[in-house]
Formats: sequence, C-alpha cells, structure tokens
Amino acid sequence: MMVKNNGLADFRKKLAKGREKKFSVDNETINQKKRAFLRNISLPNGKFMILPIDQGLEHGPSDFLVNPDCGDPEYQLEIAVRAGYSAIAMQVGLARKYWQKAKYKKNIPLILKVNGKTRVPKETEEFSPLCAEVEDAVELGAQAIGYTLFAGSGRQAEDIAQLRLVRRAADKYSLPLIVWSYPRGSVVKGDGGKDGIAAVDYAVREAMELGADVVKFNMPTFPKGGFAQDGAFTEYNILKDWKQKELLAKVINTAGELGTLLSGGDLIDDKTLLNNVKIAVECGIDGVIFGRNIWQRKMPEALKIAGEIKNMLHS
Repeated sequence: MMVKNNGLADFRKKLAKGREKKFSVDNETINQKKRAFLRNISLPNGKFMILPIDQGLEHGPSDFLVNPDCGDPEYQLEIAVRAGYSAIAMQVGLARKYWQKAKYKKNIPLILKVNGKTRVPKETEEFSPLCAEVEDAVELGAQAIGYTLFAGSGRQAEDIAQLRLVRRAADKYSLPLIVWSYPRGSVVKGDGGKDGIAAVDYAVREAMELGADVVKFNMPTFPKGGFAQDGAFTEYNILKDWKQKELLAKVINTAGELGTLLSGGDLIDDKTLLNNVKIAVECGIDGVIFGRNIWQRKMPEALKIAGEIKNMLHS
C-alpha cells in the first residue's frame, strides 16, 4: 500500500495503536470445517507456534552440521511434542516415515508442504515445483497445506498458476492454506533485498490476494541507502526513519484479516530471537514459525527457548 507523505504521520499513529484488522477463526468467511482445522493447529489461545522441518530439502544436510542430532527428523518431532508446539510442517516423505508413528501423529498436528526445491543447481529465477498433492495431505490426516510462493521471481506467473490449483484442491477439503511468501527475483535482489520492507510488504499482499488463509514472512528491514529513486519501490523511501517495530506493524497491517506468521530465518542469538518475538506480539502477530532457531540447538537449549517463546505468545 502506497502511503502519501501528507498522511504518513496519521498512519504511523494508527499503527502505534495496534493492528487494525485481526485474524480470527470465527471470521464469517471461514467455513466450519476449516475453522476446526485452524483450531487444531493453534495453541489454546488461538496463536500459532509451528516447527518447520522442510529445510533438509530446501537447504540440504548442511543445516544439520551445527547440531548433528537434528539430522534425525525424530529429533525435531521430539522437540515439537515435548515443547507443546501447535503444529509441525514437513514434506511428504518425512510425514510418511516419521510423523505417522503413533507417538507423534496423536500428539502433534501436521501441516504438509506440497512444494519444494533444492539448492542445486542454483537457479537464477526461483520456483518451487509441486512434490506432493492436497490428496496426500488428506490421506495422511494433515490439518493444513503449506505452499512456498516466490513473489517477484521471473517464474512468478508459473508459480501463481500452480498455487491456484493447490488453492482449489485445498478448498475442496476445507484445508487451510498457509503460504510461505518469499520475495525473490532480480528486481528484489537489486533494490532493497529479500528482507526489504517493500518486497516483504508486497509479498504479504500478494499472498492475501491469491487466497492464503495464513501467510509466513520474514522480519522486514529498511535497506541501507534506501530504495532506488527510479525503481519499483521508490515510494517506500518515506519509511526511512521508521523503527523495526513500525516496519513489522506495517506488514502485519497489510495482511488484513490473514493469519500472520513471523519466520525465524538463520540461527541468531537468544536475545535477538526473543526480542523479535516480543515486538511481533506487540504488533499483533498471530504466531511464529521458527525452524533452525530451535532445532539447531541442543535439546535442553531448544526446549528452554521454545518454552520462553510459548510464554510470550500466551502473554
């Protein structure tokens, strides 16, 4: 959303008062069956605390070198169960071989990722092809569908067309659609980067308009030097003095009545991670979906910080 200079101060004050539109499973546009699925993947207070373990496909086994224990999917599943996560997200192969074990299936709801890619060969324009179908999720007993959308990629048209098919199939079974909406592509890379407020804001709006029920996004930043004066995002230069919390509040406001999930990204220190959760909660976030920032830690550390995050989501 473009904000004109003469209205920016009022808009800033409005954001400071709290989230304008809020996500609710009781929204009249959500049918009863989908409401039940959304409740199943949320904490008792309605917040989401999801543990994703799809990085083995997306990044490769190198993600497990910092903590070799996490190369075993049951390590992550144990964290999810013992820490009381609201759901776990994974690819179909892991779901079939690990999540279907009784001690996990009955204790941690499944979100099935239906698309994914690898890091080799390195693609110039990102696209995540389907590697499972909504029917796989139904057969497994999953409670929601996960889909990665690369907003701004040169293959975006193909991505949007693929997402349309997934959305239609998910609607058939009333399964919630959670979109990992990640800015990518040459324009994004050359003007603010994938975490730049302009690209993150756009990606969230794109997920909303394409039919997501919940959107996952990275913490937005304002790029050093600002956005190109003759570029696609030049209007966002009026946000150059905004603090981190204000940038995040802007993105959450853009999400409207969508459920919102803050992504964790690369492993960061405890203080930074918990501060990100703190300001996200203050901005009205609906939940968090941290992977590496949890399971790259040893079990005692992972459970401790997961417990702190959970307490903050309940505050």
